[in-house]
Parts: sequence; C-alpha cells; structure tokens
Amino acid sequence: MNIEIVIIPQSTKNMEKVKCIAFIGLLFFTSNVFAQDSNFHIYLCFGQSNMEGQGKIEEQDKTVNSRFQVMQALDCSNPKRTIGTWYTATPPLCQCESGLTPADYFGRTMVENLPDSIKIGVINVAVGGCDIRLFDKDIYQDYDSTYKESWFTTKVAAYKGNPHKYLIDLAKLAKKRGVIKGILLHQGETNTGDSLWPSYVNKIYNDILSELSLKSENVPLLAGEVYSGENNCCSSMNEIINKLPETISTAHIISSEGCPGKDTAHFNSEGYRKLGKRYALQMLSLMEYKDIYNKK
Repeated sequence: MNIEIVIIPQSTKNMEKVKCIAFIGLLFFTSNVFAQDSNFHIYLCFGQSNMEGQGKIEEQDKTVNSRFQVMQALDCSNPKRTIGTWYTATPPLCQCESGLTPADYFGRTMVENLPDSIKIGVINVAVGGCDIRLFDKDIYQDYDSTYKESWFTTKVAAYKGNPHKYLIDLAKLAKKRGVIKGILLHQGETNTGDSLWPSYVNKIYNDILSELSLKSENVPLLAGEVYSGENNCCSSMNEIINKLPETISTAHIISSEGCPGKDTAHFNSEGYRKLGKRYALQMLSLMEYKDIYNKK
C-alpha cells in the first residue's frame, strides 16, 4: 500500500512563511556555491598601445601556466573566446589581434613566485593612441575621437564607446570570482608634456576604487614608464610619470630603462617581457615577497 502524505499549512500566512524560509535558504546556498575565492588575485590593466601589446607573440610565449588567467574583454573568433569568460592567459590578452603586453609577463612572473594555491587573473582594456582622459567617466566623450581614422575609432567603439565603463563592468563580474588586488597602467605617450597628467590619473584611479568599493591601501596602482630607448618619441614624459606618487601615495613607478623597442614608441617582445616582470617584482615586493624581489 502506498501512503501519500500531504502537508497543508494552517493558513496562507503560514504558506508565505514557508516560502520565505525556503527563499532565504536558497540564497544562502547560492552564496556559498559561488563564493568569492580569496586565492584568485585579479588585476585590472588599462592604457594605450603599449598596454594593448605590440610585441610579436613568439613560440616561447605560447606555453602558459593555467594558474594565470585572463578574462576575455572582446568576442574573438581567432582565438575563439567569449566576453566575460576566463581562459588560460595565452596571448593575445587585450584585443583579438594585439600582441605581447606587459600584462603577459606580469602574470607569468606572479604565478612562478606565489604559492600554488594562488591564481592570477588579468582584465585588459586598452586603446592605442588614447589620451588618458578617455578613461575618465565624466569627460570620455571629449576624447573618443582624438584620431578620426578607423584604427582608433573602431577600438573605442569595440568598448561600446566608453572604455572606463567597459572595464568597470568586467571588473564587477570578476569580483564574483576573485579579489581585485591591483591596477596596472601603461599610458602617457599621447599626453607627453602635460604636467596635469598625474591629476588626471588620480581622478580615474579614485573613480575606479569608488565604483568597485575598493580601498587604495589594498589596491595599489602600478604605472609604467614609456619607452626610453634610442630615438624614442616620448621619454620626456617619464619625468611627469615619476611624479605620480606625489599625487597618489599608493602609486608605484615601473622603470622602462633597458627595455628594448621596435620603433620610436613601442617596446619589442623582449622589452614587454622585461617590463612585465618588473611590474610583477614590484607587486611581489608590496606583498612582502622580498627574498624573491632581491634575487631578481
């Protein structure tokens, strides 16, 4: 004999109470299933063409530790990747056809020197040729057509016309998986000679922190010098870049000295590898991995 047991609440009010308890339980279960992983360290990367990456991707660059990941910023067919999805950080890390960037060897150096339990993730939104103020959420529209040619306008359009918001939206998605630990910036060529550049960066940095509910003491800003090799276009900007810590106490400058270039403005592959490692060594030092730092 099959016996069916039916539980009938004493009233509609009781039924609503049961539903409420069940809903709260579901929220608790969901929050635990998708809990933020404190060992997944995420870094936001932005800037202009050197952060996009202009270095040739060589055979040595194609083998990557799976603990180093990239959140895809744009839909790409080759390599086939989807916006907002995490992948092993095999280059390119920015746009579908970009090259090596400082972010590549930043992430590789980090995972090489951190415990196996820690993963590194990067999100890279960069626009070659841009003024830094393209990333200012309040005035970006004044700088979205600095160049009228399609090589520039199509890049801005790919980020829905607002690279700042695009980066923030990806970062909010990323925060569901891990913890944002720092921001990497490489920009300055287009702003060469503009002494107000540190104040522009300061506003953008503070806007990012505010929108993502982050604290500056927990999320340093690492800013790289521009190419300073022979016949460079813009190394005079490095004097201004080096003043950034006077405005932002949690900013740290990454030297480009000795990083070789491919033209007057851009590093070559070796230069990106060297510069990316320097970003990582600075971050490792801030994390108090000083023994590693001093050996490099």
